[in-house]
Amino acid sequence: MIERLEAPADARAWCAQQRAAGKTIGFVPTMGALHAGHLSLVQQALQENDVVCVSVFVNPLQFDESADLIAYPRDWDGDVALLQACGCQMVFTGTLAQFFPDELDGQGKFPASALKDPGPGALGLEGSTRDGHFEGVATIVERLFEVVQPTRAYFGQKDFQQTLVARYLVRAGDTPRVVICPISREESGLARSSRNERLSAEERAGAVFLSQALARCAQAWQAGERRAAQLEAILQSSILNSGRAFDYAAVRNPAAWSVEMPEGELAEAVAVVAARVGPVRLLDNHLLADPFPQPPVGACSQAKQS
Repeated sequence: MIERLEAPADARAWCAQQRAAGKTIGFVPTMGALHAGHLSLVQQALQENDVVCVSVFVNPLQFDESADLIAYPRDWDGDVALLQACGCQMVFTGTLAQFFPDELDGQGKFPASALKDPGPGALGLEGSTRDGHFEGVATIVERLFEVVQPTRAYFGQKDFQQTLVARYLVRAGDTPRVVICPISREESGLARSSRNERLSAEERAGAVFLSQALARCAQAWQAGERRAAQLEAILQSSILNSGRAFDYAAVRNPAAWSVEMPEGELAEAVAVVAARVGPVRLLDNHLLADPFPQPPVGACSQAKQS
């Protein structure tokens, strides 16, 4: 039976007990509305650790649009059931005040001056589009690491700059080890996201233009193209030729992140895209050295396909 804890203090105590017993802890931080992509992280964590815990917390610090925060899907009971079915040992949640006791101001807000530095991976693209987003991500991830003190922490590649932020928070030689797991995709190629639940069937079907553009960019890389400008042009033209618009469609060096497009030929590259489909803003990316994948089988047969 999964431990279902509704306060960070209780989660801290549970994790301390596991460490005292000499057990390794795998940790998967989430904002809930779990799908097969999340559960694939849990399953990898279960393979590599003695016990696994998951956080479910819709973090208000990382939302730059109040409407997006309000509309973000929530299903605590459903999330717990999915995690129990997949063998997770503990799941916890909490409120902003519980995660940051004695740190909120008189209006119950977290002071901007106390937000954490997200590092150079937060610069440009998503960081330029969403003011304060990565500071909010860094602040809650650091606090979650303090609560759990995991051996390994698992993040999905879909939010690529977020993975750079997570790695920045863990200095050399410190724990946890940050493990980045491949993007889980639906049969159409669409990257799985909790926000997909807000798409209509027609919008969901049409959203494949993002993964199709990434696949064409990857094909160009496989054919020998190494110039960022040419790869980015292929990525953008694929989206525009589909009759869609984008917030950004860019190519960067994942090993040396930069605000601007890198010049010259690249030894490695990641293509990153963001676009609005109906009411939802979707993100996707692909490491171009890898052939664009066939969609993986869902991580758990009971997982919602969203």
